Amino acid sequence: MGLIHIELFTTLDLVAQAPGGPDEDPTGFPFGGWQVPMLDDFVGAQIGAAYEGTDALLLGRRTYDIFAAYWPRQTDGEIATLFNSIPKYVASRGKPDLSWAGSTQLGPDLAGAVREIRERHEHVKVVGSLNLVQTLLRERLFDRLSLLVHPIVLGVGKKVFDGGAVPSNLTLLESPVASPKGAVYLRYGLAEGTPGTGDMAARDRGVGRAD
Repeated sequence: MGLIHIELFTTLDLVAQAPGGPDEDPTGFPFGGWQVPMLDDFVGAQIGAAYEGTDALLLGRRTYDIFAAYWPRQTDGEIATLFNSIPKYVASRGKPDLSWAGSTQLGPDLAGAVREIRERHEHVKVVGSLNLVQTLLRERLFDRLSLLVHPIVLGVGKKVFDGGAVPSNLTLLESPVASPKGAVYLRYGLAEGTPGTGDMAARDRGVGRAD
């Protein structure tokens, strides 16, 4: 069975809306393109490394439309070659334009469709697609959660955990790495169980207790 990887750019207050430009998701959000001033070689290297081994994309409608308008016109670079050659799965209740080669719209049973995609592919990347991410978090239909956290606070915007989170344990998969500009790359894997609790007033502080 393959792995579903969620890859997100985020701020310290976990806003992940429209990092790349003002037109990505402009409704009620004045900070579109917030990531651009902080791009550097480190960020570029992390993005490139994150897509190694990717053999499918799973995207929400808005992110798919943005990608489909841009990437088919790009012919240079490893990411362009990858995105244009692998299957793209679109989660949408509407009727997206599927003219980008390799694009398929998923049916209404999203959970079932994601499970089938897992059977078909080894490494499926979810990029942006915050509405879709909420469903994947809520249903625990993901295996990896990678966050490139930037040292700014916006105070407004759609967040990584924006109504879709359920109590879950995650495991840090590798030591965090940081850029000279202060961005930190965190990679987590979904673990079994739900978070435990403790009591600071207890002699053993409740260590080891799980709910």
